[in-house]
Amino acid sequence: MSDAFAALTELLGPRLNRSQSDRETHGRSEGHFPLMPPDAVAYPESAEEVAAIVKICAEAGLPVIGWGTGTSLEGHSIAPRGGVTVDFTRMDKVLQVLPEDMVAVVQPGVTREALNTELRATGLFFPVDPGANASLGGMASTRASGTTAVRYGTMRGNVLGLEVVLADGRVIRTGTRAPKSSTGYDLTGLFVGAEGTLGLITELTLKLHGQPEAVSAAVCAFADMEGAVGAVIATIQSGIPMARIEFVDAVAAAAFNAQSGAGWADAPHLMVEFHGSDAGVAEQAERFGEIARDFGAEGFRWASLAEERGKLWAMRHNAYRAMMAAHPGSAPITTDICVPISRLAEAVEETAADIAESGMPGPIVGHVGDGNFHALLLPRAGDAAEWERAQALAARMAERALRLGGTVSGEHGIGMGKTKYMQAEHGEAWQVMAAVKSALDPGNLMNPGKLLPGN
Repeated sequence: MSDAFAALTELLGPRLNRSQSDRETHGRSEGHFPLMPPDAVAYPESAEEVAAIVKICAEAGLPVIGWGTGTSLEGHSIAPRGGVTVDFTRMDKVLQVLPEDMVAVVQPGVTREALNTELRATGLFFPVDPGANASLGGMASTRASGTTAVRYGTMRGNVLGLEVVLADGRVIRTGTRAPKSSTGYDLTGLFVGAEGTLGLITELTLKLHGQPEAVSAAVCAFADMEGAVGAVIATIQSGIPMARIEFVDAVAAAAFNAQSGAGWADAPHLMVEFHGSDAGVAEQAERFGEIARDFGAEGFRWASLAEERGKLWAMRHNAYRAMMAAHPGSAPITTDICVPISRLAEAVEETAADIAESGMPGPIVGHVGDGNFHALLLPRAGDAAEWERAQALAARMAERALRLGGTVSGEHGIGMGKTKYMQAEHGEAWQVMAAVKSALDPGNLMNPGKLLPGN
């Protein structure tokens, strides 16, 4: 192993860091997992360097873990078996923007906000918005989605091609800049969502979208959760092309009031946004308003100016911080599930009742337009009994999702946290995933301990 670190130092110089502070930074997660640091952190600047790092690690039997911005929630980027974390923050270039093709080519360390800043003069934007200013490589690896997925889709539909370094150091390219292809296996789709267990993404070709002519957003309150979720289901089933439709329960609304002075009613809310032409946005907003009022909505607040919309969505994106500030001394467990839209009301109502019965705070928010919602379970730090109850709540949420025909994670991914549900969700298909892993990474060196059986 010492020979491997010597070779990595020769390759990277000071860009191989073995300090305790840097290792510990890369051994932490935004989830509830304990510290699991790597043995070293590498900072490559090119795909060639990534390939060389992987070859050295493969010869020494060292695990390799990819790192974007460290915002994952299921322990994807921590190092339970040590090894080398490959931090992509220096690979942060927008390599090409092709406005005529509505395509951008980027390195994996580019964040979604940085890309959209680069695109401002083109009239185009990249729509996938998980909330955190995550790296695009990390977003692809976890098949991220977020607030705009109901209209623009997830990373799966917005990644056209990849450059990937495999476990033996080979560099391959998948996909093209063409909008579609019918040639061979969909290797792009294989690596999008593989959570770094099959290779390291070193370049992405992304689909861009035109900036809408008009944008309007609103927030409205409901007397109860049933009315808010009913409005979501009716809106989606009516075919209104929502750009965003987000649910916030009364506990989360109270946290927004405390953090931002929002002045919201102590009640469940929907946050919505419409994109299109001036006439189209006006029509969509009117139709949504009629549906929402049928379900008891009141207190509509509209935001057409960019600054007003920015403040509205900043509150939603900062929901985690607001809820933590409202409940200091908590040891949070955050989890998500996704169900068919027809079962959304059932899933949310059962989850809310389960949390209420537990006696601990558990605000619910979600991208409910595509059946996906999150719970932030807040047991008191150091209270073992509450921690166990919170874990049991999260487990029942996963089981509920499967019972209702859904999935144990709509966007957080599996990482270390949800492998125990994979057999129930996928059956023999989970073993097929393991076979793919074995074929591409027979030494089990790429992000081991995540996603797969026996990994």
